[in-house]
This record gives sequence, C-alpha cells and structure tokens, in this order.
Amino acid sequence: MPHVTEHPDLASAELETALRSGPFHVALRAAITARGLPLQRVQHHLSRHGVKVGVTSLSYWQQGARRPQRPESLRAVRALEEILRLPEESLIRLLAEAPETADGDRPAPRSYRSLVEASDTLDRLRAELDWMPDGGMHTLGHHERVRVGGRRELASRESEHIVRAHRDGVDRFVAVHHGDPGCRPDDMAVHALENCRTGRVRLDRETGVLVAELLFGTRLRSGDTFLFRYGITDGTAGASHEYVHRFGSPGGQYALQVRFDASALPARCHRFSQFSPAAPRTGRQELAVSEPHRSVHVVEPRVRPGTVGIAWEWE
Repeated sequence: MPHVTEHPDLASAELETALRSGPFHVALRAAITARGLPLQRVQHHLSRHGVKVGVTSLSYWQQGARRPQRPESLRAVRALEEILRLPEESLIRLLAEAPETADGDRPAPRSYRSLVEASDTLDRLRAELDWMPDGGMHTLGHHERVRVGGRRELASRESEHIVRAHRDGVDRFVAVHHGDPGCRPDDMAVHALENCRTGRVRLDRETGVLVAELLFGTRLRSGDTFLFRYGITDGTAGASHEYVHRFGSPGGQYALQVRFDASALPARCHRFSQFSPAAPRTGRQELAVSEPHRSVHVVEPRVRPGTVGIAWEWE
C-alpha cells in the first residue's frame, strides 16, 4: 500500500497542537506524518545517528502501546527531535505526560503540566504565609516515612528534620504535602509530633497541595541547630503509585522509606531521580520489598536540586 501524506497545512497544525499539549505518542505520530516519513526511513535515519531502534518499537511508541524509558530509547527520542526537525527537548518534555504503558512497564508519573501548576500554587500558598525560599535555614538531615494502606492509598507520612539556622530569628518551618490525584486536602490532618506545634494551614483543592506552619516555640540564632518532627494523615485518594520529594536547593542527607500494608504488597518497586519536571527520569534502581518489614528505602548522602522518589507497580 502506498504511503499517503496528509495535507501539509493540516499536518503542520496538528503537529503544533500535539507538541504543545501532548501526549508523547500523539506528538510523535504527528511529527512523523508531517515529515512524510515511513517508519523504515525513520529507523534508517536513527541508525545514521548511531541509535538502533526497531520498526516495531517505533510503531508501538507512536501508538502509545509502549513508552521509551531505557537510556538507549531516550537517546533515540533526542535523535528523533533532530531528524523530525522539532524544537530541542520538545518530545523529551512530553514523556513526562505520557499515559501508563499497556504492558505495565511503568506507572505514569504526574504530568509535567500538573507539576507546573502545583509549583505555581505552592508559590502562592507560601507567599500567603510570608515564607522565604529556604526559611533562613539549611537542612542537615531529613528522614521521611511514608505508609501505604490496605486500599493501596497514600495513608500517611512522617518527617523528621535536622536544620541549622543561617540567620537570627528563625522560629518556624513550612511543610508541604502534595496528595495523589483525586485527593481531598480538606480531609487531611497535620500533626506536630516533636519540638513544634501546628500554625496556619493553607490548601488548594484543585492541585491537592497543602502547606502548614510548624512553629518552634523558640527563636534560633545563626548557627543554631534544631530537630523537629511532624506527620500528615492523608488516605483521601485512590491507589498510589509513587512518592516523590522535590528539593529546591542542596542539602544534607535524605532518607525515604515506604512501608506497605501486609494486605497490599506491590509487585515491583524502584527508585529514581529527576533533574526537573520536564527532564526524563534517571538513576532507576530496582528495590526489593524487605521481609518482615514490608518496606523499601533510599538514602541520598547529599541532596541536589531536583527530585528523588520511589515508584511501585501493582499486580
């Protein structure tokens, strides 16, 4: 059957829309259509870039049946941007918005758009609490414990911080919780557990973001260290697939532990990191759920700006 090319103006308009709003597989298909290239030619161009990808894989990618995620596949996506004459990072960015793969290789992360919206919301809520970017303190250590309940929901989390003030007068911390899609921030609860008490709480129902003041009850001087602990009860959304912590600045040690209910153990778990919401996820490492503790964890000796998280898959 001969290859049929759509009207150039129509194909270009569809491509522009797809690159702007995604998802990845629709944009890839629109780009291939707009350039009038059969998949065999696309494969040939990739091989000239030193990247080997089968025609079947390319077909799956543009159908949304599979999602590029291995390092070689991500190299291919970057090469496709050049081959198809697309803006740099345009397809890579959309990978953060791709839906769950049909073969269940990997649960879909929050979309790039939702992360940007949540970031804008967070800036607004922090401003309402007159919170500086780093609050006048550096984090020396941070240990998070996340509990996933019997309904596979993000049930709760507990955080312990060790901080050092770098200016006089520091007397509080603003905690952030971003619930899973469909969560109800109004039904969440903040618990001051050690060396602090709860102050003002702000939330945004649309993005599922909650911020809460934790008041120290004392004013730190520059150089003083302080340890405090708090918890957040959630359990308001459906099945959870990952927990991610975003760091805006460098810091000390970070440890994340996820514990699962005995009646709801995941099939697989892995850790990952991400430089920014638009960047591909890297540093993937499989994690075995330990017995009898039913938990997995990651430890970062020194955190850098970006995100660190644990994802899991259900049977």
